[in-house]
Amino acid sequence: MENKRRFYITTPIYYPSDKLHIGHTYCTVATDAIARYHRLKGEEVMFLTGTDEHGQKIEDKAREAGVTPQQYVDSIVTAPRGVLDLWKLMNISNDRFIRTTDDYHVKSIQYIFRKMYDNGDIYKGTYKGKYCKPCESFWTESQLKDGCCPDCGRPVTDAEEEAYFFRLSKYADKIQHLLEDTDFLEPRSRVNEMVNNFIKPGLEDLCVSRTSFTWGIPVDFDPKHVVYVWVDALSNYITALGYGNDKYDDYDKGWWPGVNIVGKEIVRFHSIIWPAMLMSLGEPLPKKVFGHGWLLLDGGKMSKSKGNVVDPYLLAEMFGVDALRFFLLRTFPFGSDGNFSNEALIQTINVDLANDLGNLLSRTVSMVGKYFGGQLPEGSGATEAERALAAAVAGDEAADGALHGEGCQFDGELIGLTAGLRNRYEDAMEHYAPHNALAEIFKVIDRANKYIDENAPWVLAKDMEANGSRLAHVMYNLLESLRVCAILLTPFIPQSAAEVLRQIGACEACSTWDSAGTWGSLPGTVTVRRGDNLFPRIDVDKALKELEEAAAAAKKAALPELEIEPQLEEKVDFDTFCKSDFRAVKVKDCQPVKKSEKLLKFTLDDGTGVDRQILSGIARWYKPEELIGKTLMAIVNLPPRKMMGQESNGMLISAVHTEKGEECLNLLILDDKIPAGAKMC
Repeated sequence: MENKRRFYITTPIYYPSDKLHIGHTYCTVATDAIARYHRLKGEEVMFLTGTDEHGQKIEDKAREAGVTPQQYVDSIVTAPRGVLDLWKLMNISNDRFIRTTDDYHVKSIQYIFRKMYDNGDIYKGTYKGKYCKPCESFWTESQLKDGCCPDCGRPVTDAEEEAYFFRLSKYADKIQHLLEDTDFLEPRSRVNEMVNNFIKPGLEDLCVSRTSFTWGIPVDFDPKHVVYVWVDALSNYITALGYGNDKYDDYDKGWWPGVNIVGKEIVRFHSIIWPAMLMSLGEPLPKKVFGHGWLLLDGGKMSKSKGNVVDPYLLAEMFGVDALRFFLLRTFPFGSDGNFSNEALIQTINVDLANDLGNLLSRTVSMVGKYFGGQLPEGSGATEAERALAAAVAGDEAADGALHGEGCQFDGELIGLTAGLRNRYEDAMEHYAPHNALAEIFKVIDRANKYIDENAPWVLAKDMEANGSRLAHVMYNLLESLRVCAILLTPFIPQSAAEVLRQIGACEACSTWDSAGTWGSLPGTVTVRRGDNLFPRIDVDKALKELEEAAAAAKKAALPELEIEPQLEEKVDFDTFCKSDFRAVKVKDCQPVKKSEKLLKFTLDDGTGVDRQILSGIARWYKPEELIGKTLMAIVNLPPRKMMGQESNGMLISAVHTEKGEECLNLLILDDKIPAGAKMC
C-alpha cells in the first residue's frame, strides 16, 4: 500500500444559486472518469467535490425566497433532486464532499486569512470599483467588456466599502513564470489569455473582504468583515484535507498537491489568485490546473437567466446514466467548447453504443451460445504466436504481425490493435484527453465488428467438423477484444462496462488494469452469460418530441407563478372616465358562435326590458352553460361592432393576467343580489 502512487483530484465546488444543468454535470463526470482511471491503475485516489455556499448573491437569493441563507443552500444541496442527489444519480465516485458552511472549513479559512495577514500580505484599505454580483468578481474599468462583466456579460455595479486587500501584485512575476515556463496550466491556450489579459496590464491587489453583506466567514480579528468568497472557495482544496483544522489529517500524507479540474470561466481565479495565496502561505502549488471548455446551447453558454439550461435529471432518466456520461466525454474535446444538442446525444447513443458496442457484444455472446452452447471448447484461446505478437506491440517493440494460417491476417490486425490499446489509452488519459481515450477504444470496437464480417462465422458454422476450431478461435478473439475494451471503458460507463465483462464471462483476475495489457488473459474455455440488450436503439422522432415537450413544460414551470400586466402611465381625466356606463347584467342565455373558437354570444338582461347581445372572446376559459344565470359587469354605451357577422353591443369586464406563461381571463362576476341594470361606480 505504501508504494502506491497517490492521486488527488478536485472539481470546482458548485455555487448553489442557479439551476443545475448539464454543464455542471459535464465537469464533474469528466473528473470522475479521470479519478476512476487512476483507481483502475491501482493508485490511491482522493476525489473531492462540494458546494461553495457563501456570498452576496446567496444572501440576496435567500432574502427573495423569504428564508435564511443556510436554509436556501440546504434546499439546493441536500433537498431531493439537489446537488447530492444528482451526483448520486450520475454515479459520481467522490471520496469527500465539502460544504463551505462546514464548521471545520470556517475554522480553516479564518486561520488562512490571519496567516496571510500576519505575514504582511493582507492590509486594510477602501475598495472602489466595479463588482459583478453573479460571478462574485471585482473588475477595473479597463477590464470590462462593453461596460459589463467580461466573464458572464451581465451588468456590473459600482462598489465602495472598507475592505482588506491581498498583495496579489507582489506575486505577479512568480505567477507569470509559473504560467509561461511550466505546464502548470493547461490547455496551453489558457496561458496566453491569463498573461496577456491580467498580468501584463498590471496585476492589481485583490479585495479579499466585504462589509456590505454578512453571509460569509467572518474575519476573526475584525468581525464586521467577511472573507471574499473566492478566498473561501479556493481554499477548500486544502481545508478538505485538514489544513488549518482538526477534522482531517490528510494534508501531510502525500495527497497535496493535487490536480484542479475547472471550467474556463474560473481559470483566472485558479491560475493566478490561488497559486499566489499558496505562495503567501508557503504551501506547495497544485500539480496541474486544467481549464475545460463549456457546453454551448444554440451557440451560447447555458444559463438559467437565458432560459437555455438542459436538465441532466431528465436526460439521465430518459436515456440512462451511462449513456449520458458516455456522450459528454465521447463527443466534446475536453479542453474546448462543444455544442450540445439532443440530436447529437441520440445519434451518439444509437451509433456508438447501440450499433457498435452493443451490437458487437450481442452478436458475439449470441454466436457463442448458438454454436457452442455458451462455452468455448478446449484449444480456443490465444496461441503462443499471438501472445508474442501482442507482447511486442504492447511493449512498443518491432513486430511484423506474421501469423500463419487461414484468416490469420485478420487475427493479427485485430490482436495488434487491441494489444496496443492500453498504451494509447493511457497516454490520452494522462494528458487529460478522455475524448481521445474513447476514440482509441472505438477503433478496436470498429475493427472487431469488421472482423466478424471478414470471418463470416455463420459460414464457418455450416461445417463444424472442418471449421469448428477456427470458429471457436474467432469467437475467442472477439471476446478478448471486448474484454480489453470493457476494462478501459470502466471509468466512463462503470455499470455498463461491468455488465459487458459479466456477459463475456470475464473473471476478476482478467478484469484488471494489468490484464488489459496482456492479450490472452481470458480463459480459453470461457462461458458466456447472455443478458439484456445493453443499449437499445432510440426512436429518434419519438425521443425528440418527448424532449421538446419536457423542455416546454420546464420553461413554463420556470416562469413566474403569476404575472400582472403593468399599470398604464397615461392618465385619464375624471370626466372622461365618467362617460363609460358600467352596468350589472344578468346572463339569460349563452351560446358558442359558429365557426369561432374564441367567441361566446351572450343574451343579457340589462334592466331596460330589452335583451342586449354582447359577444366576448372567452370561450377558451368558460363553458356557456356555466355562465347562465350569473350577474356580470358590462360597459353598455360602446358603439356597436360586428364580430363574425353578428352585432355586439357593449363589452363584458374581465381580469387578465399571465400564469405559467399562459394568458388567463376571469369574468368579473357580481353578487346575484345586485339587480340587472344597477349602475357601477
